[in-house]
Amino acid sequence: MTGRYNKAFLGLDLSSTYDWAAMATVDTLPRTLAELQDSGWESKTVKQEMRDNVVRMLANGEELFPGIVGYEDTVIPEINIALLAGHDMLFLGEKGQAKSRLMRLLTRFLDEYIPYVDIPGLPVHEDPYRPITQAGKRFLAEHRPEEVPIAWWSREERYAERLSPGTKFADIIGEIDPAKLVGGTSMGAEEALHFGLIPRMHRGVFAMNELPELDELVQVGLFNILEERDVQIRGYPIRFDLDVVILFSANPSTYNRSGKVIPQLKDRIGSIIQTHYPKDRSIGIEILQQEAGIDLDGDYPVVVPYFMAEIIEEITAQARRSKYIDQASGVSARFSLANYRAMIASARQRAIVLGEKPAVPRISDLGHLYASSLGKLELDLMGSHQMSERQVLDALIAEAIKVVFQQYVDTYGLEEIAEIFGKGVRIEVGDMLPSAAYADRLKAVPPLWEKAFEVNAAQSAPVRASCVEFVLAGLYALDQISRAQRHGKITYET
Repeated sequence: MTGRYNKAFLGLDLSSTYDWAAMATVDTLPRTLAELQDSGWESKTVKQEMRDNVVRMLANGEELFPGIVGYEDTVIPEINIALLAGHDMLFLGEKGQAKSRLMRLLTRFLDEYIPYVDIPGLPVHEDPYRPITQAGKRFLAEHRPEEVPIAWWSREERYAERLSPGTKFADIIGEIDPAKLVGGTSMGAEEALHFGLIPRMHRGVFAMNELPELDELVQVGLFNILEERDVQIRGYPIRFDLDVVILFSANPSTYNRSGKVIPQLKDRIGSIIQTHYPKDRSIGIEILQQEAGIDLDGDYPVVVPYFMAEIIEEITAQARRSKYIDQASGVSARFSLANYRAMIASARQRAIVLGEKPAVPRISDLGHLYASSLGKLELDLMGSHQMSERQVLDALIAEAIKVVFQQYVDTYGLEEIAEIFGKGVRIEVGDMLPSAAYADRLKAVPPLWEKAFEVNAAQSAPVRASCVEFVLAGLYALDQISRAQRHGKITYET
């Protein structure tokens, strides 16, 4: 929607070309068709509009998908190409891979406002230059441009989505309206139709989540919309030249299953955008900290040692590789987020009850992950060998601690610290034990401690307690010390 404002209309220099979205507010935009024609506005299809905005943003080096982490070299370039190619898209990936967020972010490539004919009774936002309904065409033919009222549709309102299960043909495409027939409207007339979501999103973007769960009859109804951009309802000779971008999302396990999505519909989808889980733990942690939405300040501030964030993300990484987990279902990023929030909440509860500041998560806080994890893991019934979900989670946590601890040993060389715990040590830990209860003799920790944990363990008792538990749990994972658990408390000893 880039054009030139008329000098008499806004007092702007005709020698310059202006971006409507950037230069205008809705209060200053044309209000009649005559004013719109004088302004120089040009009608575009939605795909042309999005393509032009992508080109402009790419050329200006703008951030295209704010808040999306880890897709810079994989998913985002594929989306850009699909937009430039004018394709409808299918986002294919396991749960928790930001498919819905990516689809919603595509509204960034719409103009801030587009004009439409503002008269009662029109079922769609008619393009003033290219109406598609008989009512719209008739109104424009019978009125002079200065008599045609114009209103403006914002980009936020030009997006709609639907979840496939339970969706009927009438919901997204349309149906004959019995009330209008009772009122005397002819069954073969356009006015007898009730428009579904897709026709109502004419000149906008429509997204269908979980495509494989869509009823086959509805899938058939999408053929003409994707290929010919028209609508046929119950065989009546009523056709609309729809202008709409169609997006889908699906899980590979169901999308690729024979019979779930009919081949003719697959053939009409322009681009498949394959999403994925974070390829590196540090990226997963960045997503975790960005999306957690937790205020770590306040009356009871929280300090999260980086190794605790690493363990939370490694638990998820282990789950995505585990033979006990159904990998076709996937392990969502929401699994990490729920566990991260639960860990911080446990630490904050301890700080509130014991009056300790700051609140610092410990290994013993992971004992509360059952509440945040159960139900989010789908076990592989063949691979789990009758293991319960709690047992699988215990194994995942233990392996995550082992992996992270070994990396710290390799990177920082914790042998000196390990020796302190290996000489007749007996330490009791627990999520509600005061930090001061952790082995008084460990107050004098070696200098290596600070280098390894990137926190001031020597000066902060809560941080020191977290580090102590990490070392103890790591040594136990490496079979260097033993562990006994009773009444919610854990005792480590040689």
